[in-house]
Amino acid sequence: MTDTPRRRGRRPGAPDTRDAILAAARESFARDGFDKTSVRAIAEAAGVDAALVHHYFGTKRKLFIAAVEIPVDPEQVLSGLMAVEVEDLGRQLILTIVGLWDGDAGPAAVALVKANLSAPDPAMLRSFLTEIVLAAIGERLTSGDHVALRTSLTASQLLGVLVSRHILKLDPIATMPLADLADMVGPTLQRYLTGQLS
Repeated sequence: MTDTPRRRGRRPGAPDTRDAILAAARESFARDGFDKTSVRAIAEAAGVDAALVHHYFGTKRKLFIAAVEIPVDPEQVLSGLMAVEVEDLGRQLILTIVGLWDGDAGPAAVALVKANLSAPDPAMLRSFLTEIVLAAIGERLTSGDHVALRTSLTASQLLGVLVSRHILKLDPIATMPLADLADMVGPTLQRYLTGQLS
């Protein structure tokens, strides 16, 4: 009697289960957004127990990050932004977000934005921006007035800089040192966040 060699690695079917969860998550997040999507609903759509979703991905936010295929961990980005004073958020946004695009994550970030902007409904990118990044920034605004408008204006300016620098490669924005760019654009972002809007 010969011993059957033991299978190594993941158990059979595990990649299919993970892929089914991701597919259900992408559909749910695109349709309902981050806040209105529950782990239980994703599990039901994937035909698995909710415990398996937590087993593979941990939290709903980590599942969202995996579903969107964001090339950076938003938690690291947000922790850097949360560490500065509110009065310095405008400049820090440029240093942090544009700095990421200038680094190793840049090509993947450009590909992600191009794919979402050319989609019929860029719901995933919109949900990531509004319900994760901008919502966290909005919570820090103490003025309490027009938070949605302030964060939307900030996003429009920031995306304009990113597209000009990395997709259109519009000089001198494309080749300007990051610190200089932060000095020039940061005050505009800061006005959107904490200054007078009219």
